[in-house]
Amino acid sequence: MSEVNQKSVNQTGVKIHFLGAARTVTGSKYLIETSEKNIMVDCGMFQGLKELREKNWENLPIDVSTIDVVLLTHGHLDHTGYLPRLIKQGFKGHIIGSEPTLAIAEIILLDSAKIHEEEAEKANKEGYSKHEPAQPFYTIHDANRTIHRFKSATKDQWHQISENIQFRFKYNGHIIGSTFIELSIEGKTIVFSGDIGRLKDPLLHPPLKPQKADFLIMESTYGNKLHPDQDVSQKLIQLIDKTIKNKGNLIIPSFAVERLQTLMFILWKLYLKNKIPNIPIVIDSPMGNNVLSVFEQFSEWHKLTTHEFKAMNQRMQIVSSYKETWETIDDPRPKVVIAGSGMVTGGRVLTYLKQMIDKSNTSILLVGYQAEGTRGRQLLEGANDLKFFGKFYPVKAEVHHIESLSAHADQAEILDWISEIKNSPEKVFLVHGEPTAQDALRVKLKDKFSWEILSPKLNEIIELQ
Repeated sequence: MSEVNQKSVNQTGVKIHFLGAARTVTGSKYLIETSEKNIMVDCGMFQGLKELREKNWENLPIDVSTIDVVLLTHGHLDHTGYLPRLIKQGFKGHIIGSEPTLAIAEIILLDSAKIHEEEAEKANKEGYSKHEPAQPFYTIHDANRTIHRFKSATKDQWHQISENIQFRFKYNGHIIGSTFIELSIEGKTIVFSGDIGRLKDPLLHPPLKPQKADFLIMESTYGNKLHPDQDVSQKLIQLIDKTIKNKGNLIIPSFAVERLQTLMFILWKLYLKNKIPNIPIVIDSPMGNNVLSVFEQFSEWHKLTTHEFKAMNQRMQIVSSYKETWETIDDPRPKVVIAGSGMVTGGRVLTYLKQMIDKSNTSILLVGYQAEGTRGRQLLEGANDLKFFGKFYPVKAEVHHIESLSAHADQAEILDWISEIKNSPEKVFLVHGEPTAQDALRVKLKDKFSWEILSPKLNEIIELQ
């Protein structure tokens, strides 16, 4: 184990430990060692490939008790989901984020803990786990211990961590509450992009742009792609018409934060314009329902007016219990069901797919990024069957994909986001991307700016000169 301590820092200066999202998209966590304080930026869990998920169960290769503070860019699970394990390993400091980020993180951690507990209980009851007994990754008790360490910080203001270290949150789109982080250490500015939002998001304002970065740690999820100029509304109209004609169901696995609210907004607008009939639109995501309350509470973080927000909700059939989930499944009418989770990794959508994935009049619409190793990626790549709840289910449903609804900036939007940096960064580190995406963005950045671009490996430690 590499200990983070005062002596090593004084001898070698500032170091960054890349503890996650290094040459992969998930598990964002970075430790910054300094002579004054040790700061972790984001603390996410790995998702997708089994070899990555298994890393979640390993202790971090550092002395966690020496971390002074955690700063969060936003509330998504791949940026916050390891926090309860961090506390189990000895972290005793504050976890700081914007107010809506902490509200989202609280919802996500409690929901995730509940799912972990339920899945462990189900695996033990039905005997399909390789572990005896199956243990939850963390419990609701663990999540609540984590939430007690939350402390909010206002955006656009500098906040002092120690004599020579301060940080600032800046609006970054992507999801409600999302920010990029400027970390000033003895006059040097380290910028952590977090997940960069879209320039033209239906619900969110455009991301702000950094003006200075001596060191830049930047996402590269779509570093090799431009989002297609798809007509999302037209695609939804076509699929709903087809669903009605075939007397079937349109199932949309959706991320509970942002994507679900964006889909609700687009469908509501289509209904107002008489572009779609009065088909039932069912929102089945307990976490998504809670996120709606965050939108209501923090109206300055998004574009919706109070009137629009209430009218949109009234048009939808919002499920509040598992009993209503089964009533929806048993309802023979054609309908649209938006249910968590977005990459089909868990959540209510699996209950619907278990009953409907083997029917040819079912359509599945995937919206946004599908990470390697997820069921969503398998569906996208034409899987003949899908395994969940310990069994394989044949895929007879039609699978469709809308990529342009992604909440992540594409290559052009990433380049636009860094366009106002006035100095030349000493180093740029590409993270939160698969190797092909990172390499394409590296070549583009090198050609356009002649910056030094690095793609750190997992657990690599790099000293900042």
